[in-house]
Amino acid sequence: MLSFLCGEMLLERLRSAQNIIPQKTGSGKYGHLMEDSFEEHLIAALPALRRFALSLCRRADIADDLVQTAVERAVAHRDQYDPDMRLEPWLFRILRNAWIDQSRRRATRGTEIDVTVSPEAATVDGTRVNEARLMLRETEEALAALPDDQREVILLVCFEELSYAEAAEVLGIPKGTVMSRLSRGRVALAEKLGIS
Repeated sequence: MLSFLCGEMLLERLRSAQNIIPQKTGSGKYGHLMEDSFEEHLIAALPALRRFALSLCRRADIADDLVQTAVERAVAHRDQYDPDMRLEPWLFRILRNAWIDQSRRRATRGTEIDVTVSPEAATVDGTRVNEARLMLRETEEALAALPDDQREVILLVCFEELSYAEAAEVLGIPKGTVMSRLSRGRVALAEKLGIS
C-alpha cells in the first residue's frame, strides 16, 4: 500500500505512472507556481478528502488508499469535470463511489485483520485535555452509531461545509432528503450525547 503523500508528491507519482497531467512549466519569478488550476484545487481538497475518507472507513490506511483512488479517478476523468462547479463535491462523489466499490469487494473477501494496530500513548496529561478527549471520543462513538445515511450528511454539511445542494449531488439524493436526514441526525446525535 502506498502511504498518504502530500499533494504534489501524489500528483508527481500519477504523472510518471500515467502521463495524464501536464508537467509544471514556467520560468521567471513565478515559475514554481502551477499553471493548472485543476491541480491547485485538487491539492487544496486533499485534507477534506482524507477527512471524509476517514469518516467512511475509520482506518487511516484504508482512508489513504481511498484518497489515492479518488485522485487517480479524478485525474483520469478530469474531462468530465465541469469547471463552473466546485471541485470538492465532484471529488467527494468519486471518493464515496470508490468506498462503495471497496466495501463490495471486501464483503466477498471476508474478514481482514490489521496486525500493526496499537493504541496511541497519551503524551499530555491534564484535566482539560482529558475532558476534551473524552468528549471527542463520545462524539465520535455517537457519530459512528448513527445510520450511514445520517452520518454521511452530517459529515458533508457540518464538517466539510458543503451546501445542502452540493451534499445532495454528492450523495445522489434530493436536497429535501439531505435536510431531513441532517435534522434527524442532529437530533439523534444530541440525544446520544445527552444534549437537550
